[in-house]
Amino acid sequence: MALALLSLAGVFVALYLYLHKLGVVGHLACGTGGCETVQLSAYSRFLGLDVPLIGVGGYLTLLVVSVLALERPAEARWPALLRGLSAAGVAFTLWLTYAEVFLIHALCRWCLGSAGIMSLIFGVAWFGLRREAAHAA
Repeated sequence: MALALLSLAGVFVALYLYLHKLGVVGHLACGTGGCETVQLSAYSRFLGLDVPLIGVGGYLTLLVVSVLALERPAEARWPALLRGLSAAGVAFTLWLTYAEVFLIHALCRWCLGSAGIMSLIFGVAWFGLRREAAHAA
């Protein structure tokens, strides 16, 4: 359940950033100005796609898989898939955070929030699911 809720929170953060990128949300509620700098940087696109759109897709994928894992807990593939997806998400998040700190020289609170959410998803997928499996056995 925690993975689904965290994934849903991630969807909302990424969607907010994507709507800003599309011009639907005029000004990001950030407080530092760093969000605008990050969102307008060359690093706000990856492989021709807006990074927030990649985030929306990633978090939606995690949400769907975590809900399927809740509905069909006996299937052994869900924990491995959740671990792999969350590891990929953390790796991408680490790259983006590196770009913010060392290449863009600006921090976006929303991006850091998303990084925190993805880190929590990773922790639950790797350690929380392992503990649940031990209790079930």
